[in-house]
Amino acid sequence: MYRELISLNKLKKDVYLMQFVIIAYDGKDKEAPKRRMAARDEHLAKLGVLKEEKKFIKGGAILDQDENMIGSVMIMDFPTKEEFDKYLEAEPYVVNKVWENIEVLPIRIPQIFMD
Repeated sequence: MYRELISLNKLKKDVYLMQFVIIAYDGKDKEAPKRRMAARDEHLAKLGVLKEEKKFIKGGAILDQDENMIGSVMIMDFPTKEEFDKYLEAEPYVVNKVWENIEVLPIRIPQIFMD
């Protein structure tokens, strides 16, 4: 399920946000860890390309109490919301049904933290 918590259309017109945080949780079925591992190499490879393009800022796996990966948190920077949406539709963890619950929040990172 994809849920955008704050609609960009509701923000002030003079505020243009291009950065997003993704908080995504994997499915809870017993096959979920296998789907994650099967898609992981492709997921990381695409993030490597996005990092070179300066569209991927930071990210990591969400862990449970036993340190098993159960989700992801990523901070992204795209020129437009449309480009971000296009990326998300093709994200290997979305395509391969790893992520079950996806939240996207627009954020603004001060330039001091971008260097």
